[in-house]
Amino acid sequence: MGFSVSGSAAIIFVAIFLAFSTAYTASANGFERMTDAKTAVDEEALERQNTALSVANVTYDGGTDTLSVDVVNEGTTGLSVNATDLLVDNAYRDNFTARRVGGDNSTDLWLPGEQLHLELTTPTRPDRVKIVSGPGVAVTEVL
Repeated sequence: MGFSVSGSAAIIFVAIFLAFSTAYTASANGFERMTDAKTAVDEEALERQNTALSVANVTYDGGTDTLSVDVVNEGTTGLSVNATDLLVDNAYRDNFTARRVGGDNSTDLWLPGEQLHLELTTPTRPDRVKIVSGPGVAVTEVL
C-alpha cells in the first residue's frame, strides 16, 4: 500500500468526523430549542390553570354615563393590570377614567384576592362586559 491510499483514508476519516460533529451540534441545538419552547408552553399553561377571575360588581350610572366594573383575582397568580383587557358589548375599551387595585391607581400588580376597579364613560347602558386577563382567562357579566 502506498502513501496515497493511507492519505486518502485519513482524509475520508477526517471528513466523516467533521460531518458527524456538525450534525451533532445542529441536532443538539435544535433539541435544546424544542425543550425550551416546551418548557415555556408548560409554564403558560400552569399560569392559566392558576388564574381565576370573578366579577364582584358591574354598575352603570345613566346620569354620568359611567360604567364601573369590579373584578376580583380569585386565582393564585399575580396579574398585570396593564395586560388586563375590557370588552363592552364586544368592543375593546381602553379609555378608562379610573383604574385601580385596592384603592391604588399607580400599581400594575394585581395580586390574588385583590379587587380591580375599572371606570369608563360610555353613552349607553351596555348589555355585556367581558374582562380578559393577561394569561387569557376571561369572565363575562351580562347586565
